[in-house]
Amino acid sequence: MSAWTVDRGCPASCATDPDPRVPLGELARRYATLTYTLTRAVARGDRLAEPSTLQAEASAVLGALGVGVESAEGVGAASLSVRTGRTGGVGTLVVANHISWLDVIALLAVEPVSVLAKREVGQWPVVGALARRVGTRFIDRDGSPRALPSLVAELADSLRAGTSVLVFPQATTWCSVAGGRFRRAAFQAAVDAGAPVRPVTVEYRQGGGPSTAAAFLGEEDFTASLRRVAGARGLSVRVTAHAPLWGTDRRVLADAARRAVLGEGLTLQQGPPMVRLQQLSARRRQFS
Repeated sequence: MSAWTVDRGCPASCATDPDPRVPLGELARRYATLTYTLTRAVARGDRLAEPSTLQAEASAVLGALGVGVESAEGVGAASLSVRTGRTGGVGTLVVANHISWLDVIALLAVEPVSVLAKREVGQWPVVGALARRVGTRFIDRDGSPRALPSLVAELADSLRAGTSVLVFPQATTWCSVAGGRFRRAAFQAAVDAGAPVRPVTVEYRQGGGPSTAAAFLGEEDFTASLRRVAGARGLSVRVTAHAPLWGTDRRVLADAARRAVLGEGLTLQQGPPMVRLQQLSARRRQFS
């Protein structure tokens, strides 16, 4: 299997219409507000890359669409980057599950970080314009596998330089948190840079329960997904930042991060995160 090969993800039929919906008048107002917000954001030019500006504009896009942001209780729930003496000035590899084009905007509204995304994201309306303006690094997943080591090295250099980077290791979108395995390549960059990994869970909710209205799946047209999001009454995105992970084995890190995102966590003896993950890695090698 190629290092670039990704799972197919969920079909577009998994995305459901929102219930309840907003009246047509409110829907028109949301579209008008979104157009104004995006025009203003693009007009800011290079200033959009400034953290405070980027965070404000991402929040404004969510507001225009009527999407609320919830920070679920958890370690560092209000921050994506890990800021402790242990990090030594390196950035954080932020890894999140992937459901929608809205994920990037929601996470930038929590904390503006650099983004590593598939090439198609740059062509998406709404997200694409913002992503290109802030210097998102786009990956061509149809490219040669020989390019992967160079990409990992560049990502490690960014982390060493103190830049926190958001990646979606599932590499495609799913209708719920549980879908899709985590690809391991990006975790090697964290190992090489000695950087912490911050697992983040992104969930969409409406009417007090889970919702797939925001999901952007398969070959679905972007306008159909945007129509569901803009038409949903009371849609919110819940962002949960979990305890950071350190380690020296990308496979163990990827597995631990996915379990954290799923809410399973690790049942290990107390001790520094790096020690726990190294012990887990050693036990796996012993019994493999």
